[in-house]
Amino acid sequence: MNRAPLLEVRNLTKHFPIQGGILGRSTAKVHAVNRISFAIDRGETVAIVGESGCGKSTVGKAILRLFDLTDGEVLLDGQRIDNLPTRTLRPLRRKVQVVFQDPFSSLNPRLRVRDILAEPIRNFGLATSARDLEKRLAALMEKVRLPVDSLGRWPHEFSGGQRQRIGIARALAAEPDLIICDEAVSALDVSVKAQIVNLLQDLQRDLGLALLFISHDLAIVEHIAQRIVVMYLGRIVEQADKRALFLSPSHPYTEALLSAVPVPDPTVVSRRIILNGDVPSPVKLPPGCFFHTRCPHAVARCRAEAPELLEIAPRQFSACHLRPAMALHAA
Repeated sequence: MNRAPLLEVRNLTKHFPIQGGILGRSTAKVHAVNRISFAIDRGETVAIVGESGCGKSTVGKAILRLFDLTDGEVLLDGQRIDNLPTRTLRPLRRKVQVVFQDPFSSLNPRLRVRDILAEPIRNFGLATSARDLEKRLAALMEKVRLPVDSLGRWPHEFSGGQRQRIGIARALAAEPDLIICDEAVSALDVSVKAQIVNLLQDLQRDLGLALLFISHDLAIVEHIAQRIVVMYLGRIVEQADKRALFLSPSHPYTEALLSAVPVPDPTVVSRRIILNGDVPSPVKLPPGCFFHTRCPHAVARCRAEAPELLEIAPRQFSACHLRPAMALHAA
């Protein structure tokens, strides 16, 4: 019997109203995320990639229930959490934690590190005594490779990379099953990025964590992820295992993203795919395939009919009329 995924997102949709006029009525809406579905297994790392504004972070915030969905479902361990009242949802928040993008604004400057880390432990009643709390705090600092004697320091006394380690320790304090990393390394220097990514991988291996890694940096995604979801203008255009996606991308947008990744070997000549035009407005979406306005291969069907996300190879899905679906074998 197959075990249910740790997290399952079904047809997640989020639209934000635009208010205007004297009475502040809704005059239009931003189509931030449009009917996307994916799942994450225990101990797995799934990455969501795409250009800025494609809806990546909105997906993460929707899973965290930082706002209500327009439509769709979010299931955690087989239980729907998108429609739960706050009181019922609160104990489940332990299972999903987040590491934010900016390590300089995500930590309360008025709290010492000790209090920042102790807050989730107290909130969820995880410490049985003051001594147990101190042991947990020391263990968290050791897990993120920071000196235990720095628990009494303030956030401004740490570097950006160290602050992000504190943010990771705060997420670990609740003993979660899944951590959402929302551009968690994009504000860091290159060498520090590598250290944080390696730390996340070590923690995942040691603690059995699942990660949802939201990023626009495909070089880092290639290093950390097992499966990749590619989004464009609020929709999933491709979903595949890492190896399949990097070796044989099936969607023209994925091909363009991969062509922009720097190649460290100077003897290798890579062909850069330049996309013409800008991403269409999420307020007024184009008809048919959202990508047809920039796609070098678009045909008349692309401009009139939205493609479905279909399996075009084992465990590789693409939303493109030019990529035929995998033939179904008879049983």
